[in-house]
Amino acid sequence: MRRVRLQRDLPVRMPDGVTLLADHYAPPGGERAPVILMRSPYGRRGLLGWVFGRGFARQGFHVVIQSCRGGFGSGGLLDPLGDEHDDGLATVAWLREQPWYGGSFGMFGPSYLGYTQWAIAPYAGPELKAMATQITASQFRDAAYVGGAFALESALSWTTLTDGMSRRFGGASALTAPRLTRRAVLSGRPVAELDRASAGRQLRFYQDLLTHHADPAVPYWDKRDFSPTVGEVEAAVTMLGGWYDVFLPWQLKDYTAMRAAGRRPYLTIGPWYHVDTRHGRPSMAEATAWFRAHLLGDFSGLRPDPVRLYVTGAEEWRDYPDWPVPGTREQRWHLQHGSGLGPGAPRAAEPDRFRYHPGHPTPVLGGPVLLGDSRPRDQRRLEQRRDVLVYSSAALESEVEAIGPVRAELFVRSSTPHVDVVVRVCDVRPDGRSFNVCEGVRRLGPPAPEGVRRVEVDLWPMGHKFGRDHRIRVHVAAGAYPTIARNPGTGDPLGSPGSMVPADVEVFHSPEHPSAVVLPLCAPRG
Repeated sequence: MRRVRLQRDLPVRMPDGVTLLADHYAPPGGERAPVILMRSPYGRRGLLGWVFGRGFARQGFHVVIQSCRGGFGSGGLLDPLGDEHDDGLATVAWLREQPWYGGSFGMFGPSYLGYTQWAIAPYAGPELKAMATQITASQFRDAAYVGGAFALESALSWTTLTDGMSRRFGGASALTAPRLTRRAVLSGRPVAELDRASAGRQLRFYQDLLTHHADPAVPYWDKRDFSPTVGEVEAAVTMLGGWYDVFLPWQLKDYTAMRAAGRRPYLTIGPWYHVDTRHGRPSMAEATAWFRAHLLGDFSGLRPDPVRLYVTGAEEWRDYPDWPVPGTREQRWHLQHGSGLGPGAPRAAEPDRFRYHPGHPTPVLGGPVLLGDSRPRDQRRLEQRRDVLVYSSAALESEVEAIGPVRAELFVRSSTPHVDVVVRVCDVRPDGRSFNVCEGVRRLGPPAPEGVRRVEVDLWPMGHKFGRDHRIRVHVAAGAYPTIARNPGTGDPLGSPGSMVPADVEVFHSPEHPSAVVLPLCAPRG
């Protein structure tokens, strides 16, 4: 029986003289064949090499797994997101010179490995035939500054992780980084010092994120944002994401950008979070079928419909022709007097009020984070807090299915213009347990108009069935710590050690100010 042949530590020289290392997995026989390229900041060995390197090679592909600069033997210094365009294209040029290169290639990988694909996809030429991306997007800026707020826990955990991987016994950092991050964010230290608390030293990328928070449209992000060119990608693209993944909203923007350009990508969304091991098997299976189709001409493994969604609540997979799902309609569920929620128009009522104090920020239970378990959690403890407004529907007389983008339109007034608006949708079961389905945040600042402000908040998309006798519930708050950094209420730059100003917030629900969550409803099946 012929075996996969492995050649380690191949040197790949970059135009600036830096040498990156790559491992090459040759298929049995070793003849010229299409190549699968993976570029990773997390090393080349372990499960990455065993599952994907050997796995794709057994399917008849050459596989190249390269370490990005600054880690795992590759030269230079890691400048996260900053060198992947130039280094990736130089690596493709090197591929073309190899005697085993078969004249075409595909790219594979999740998270940062998916980002490295988008970094070169429009520029790699017609030999790039296929891409299989998972839990990723063409830009990470908006995930770092979600809704204009700073995604503190995800940013700190990733920088702590990558710093730990560069040290001795770095393989353990995947386990230690979340714990170190949580300890740091609960330490009470200023946000600019949290990298020292988690990693023991200042971390350049973390500090860069703080510096460039105020204005994302700065030159720093120009070479790190590849979303403007997504529609130019001619390679066949399949995307896999999770309802609880930190990158899902922007992954779906990539999908819709490709569809607007006339492309036909495939899309799979499961009940997964970012570091969920459950999406490993479908990632491999779907990528294998994709590469066999677009690199070897065997289309027998592709499903007929391009979109496959797992509908939570219904607990079943469904196939659709597109995203957003055809036939959905938006329905406004208005906040009502007396903490109610429903599709009917609101009656005249006084606004609801709460005080948010950044010195004691409203916590979060669950929700999308990078390195944690983001599956839904019971929210009843959070709902008892005085700084969280809770609005609940009557028990549903029939099932309600919502599949698609979700947003909130709220009318608010705050004692300080610098305030966050956090909105969360929950599914309340007949026994009273309240589980988060999706959430979003919008950071506000001046210029603040006089009086009431209309605020639109984009929430995570959902694919969920609210069962009969369940209730739909909405939270409104001004914090979700430590998922997002506390808003000090002063307008000071992120990371400043300045004072904190509480916010007295009013939320209006009246015919003049009809605050609502807008759900994408579709007719239930069956």
